[in-house]
Amino acid sequence: MIGLKDLKRISEFEWEIPKSYRQDMQVPVRIFATQKLLEQVMDDKSLEQAVNSATLPGLVGHVVVMPDMHQGYGFPIGGVAATRLPHGVISPGAIGYDINCGVRLLSSSVAYEEVQQYISDLALKLDYYCPSGVGTKGHVRVNEKELDQVCREGSRWALKQGFATEADLRRTEENGRLEGADPGKVSSKAKARGREQIGTLGSGNHFIEVDIIEEIFEPQAAQVMGLVEGNLAVQIHCGSRGFGHQICTDYVHAFQSAVQRYNIKLPDRELVCAPLDSPEGQAYLAAMRSAANYAFANRQVLAHFARRAFEEALAGRVKNFGLHQVYDIAHNMGKIETHLIDGEAIQVCVHRKGATRAFGPGFSGLPEEYRPIGQPVLVPGSMGTASWVLVGTQGSMERSFGSSCHGAGRVMSRHEAKRSIRGEQLRSELLAQGIQVRAGSMSGLAEEAPHAYKDVDNVVNTVTGAGIARKVARLAPVAVIKG
Repeated sequence: MIGLKDLKRISEFEWEIPKSYRQDMQVPVRIFATQKLLEQVMDDKSLEQAVNSATLPGLVGHVVVMPDMHQGYGFPIGGVAATRLPHGVISPGAIGYDINCGVRLLSSSVAYEEVQQYISDLALKLDYYCPSGVGTKGHVRVNEKELDQVCREGSRWALKQGFATEADLRRTEENGRLEGADPGKVSSKAKARGREQIGTLGSGNHFIEVDIIEEIFEPQAAQVMGLVEGNLAVQIHCGSRGFGHQICTDYVHAFQSAVQRYNIKLPDRELVCAPLDSPEGQAYLAAMRSAANYAFANRQVLAHFARRAFEEALAGRVKNFGLHQVYDIAHNMGKIETHLIDGEAIQVCVHRKGATRAFGPGFSGLPEEYRPIGQPVLVPGSMGTASWVLVGTQGSMERSFGSSCHGAGRVMSRHEAKRSIRGEQLRSELLAQGIQVRAGSMSGLAEEAPHAYKDVDNVVNTVTGAGIARKVARLAPVAVIKG
């Protein structure tokens, strides 16, 4: 069991497990956390999983772990690792089952004080138009040919169908489409699961949340993003649904034999992988990109219906009820990027699992208006607590492969959370705080209780204290729609 004694303290917010800790480590593990946040994960396997991840072939730099870390499948949630092209590996477990689970932030010109009495109506409309829950079917159905188009085109497909604007795509990571997707590398079982789930939230920690922009920390960046203190904003948190989950399941199974073919030795079979330039690695990369594009399209369709909900709930009550897109980011993804490692520009596959891209100012892939300030970084809190809008920094480019945290991070299992609180009680408590809640099940609501998560403010203070992100705005919830 790894303890604090095994970690080298670099600063108040940064620690290292040296490469010498275990003989099979290829690189050190760099952890962004305070001592208090580290102590919260000593009872799970996240640090052990980080050390195991540091044994993957082809790693460069160091494995990075964010302050919202917790135990995952093989690779810790909150983990980032980069493998060198062309022979470094790609690992489905280091990307995650919910491929391109991510967050989209929409902002409005609607002051909360103007519409406070209508928030319940708004929550009802959002709950209707944005279905949630396990296996839920959406308002949009596609046949297999159309699904293949979704896989190849992502948000561009949604634009063609009238669910998006060009401005939405411009303010989406990778413009809402990863090149190189191949639906031919996706199983028929995955496609069957995906055809009826476009425009749905799913369950677990997925949600739609109506927030009030509570406080602005960097006025210039907030102005560029269209964030005004006191106005409403909407967060959409979901991913590729059963489609992406099945793709990960399929390739985790297929890679069990691939590691034997390529003589890859691993301390944990959940880290199964294949060389990026192998047929197996290329097939997974093409299928993963298909799921990523599906998720971009899914959040875009949900954004379309969120706009419809705002219109139906607020038309005639306020003058301008429109929602404009701030940004959409992914936090379960494998991306081919170029990073400076020991002064050398190296092309790598960056695995981000429960971590988001946080590129600093000047990055050419950002919308022109965001290049001076850096990429928006969206950090949702747990239900009933604050969420944050940050921006990436030059520090993140130098020290974390242009990455930051993705949320609060669990400290309690779903089973423990259900044992410790009843969903009905939690809903009453949130309502007493002025937060409207629409949930598919009370047990599902209990799983997402705020005390099952770390304090998101502590997590954000860690990444900003470490210099890998900057604070722009703090959001507070007024309505939550959960699966």
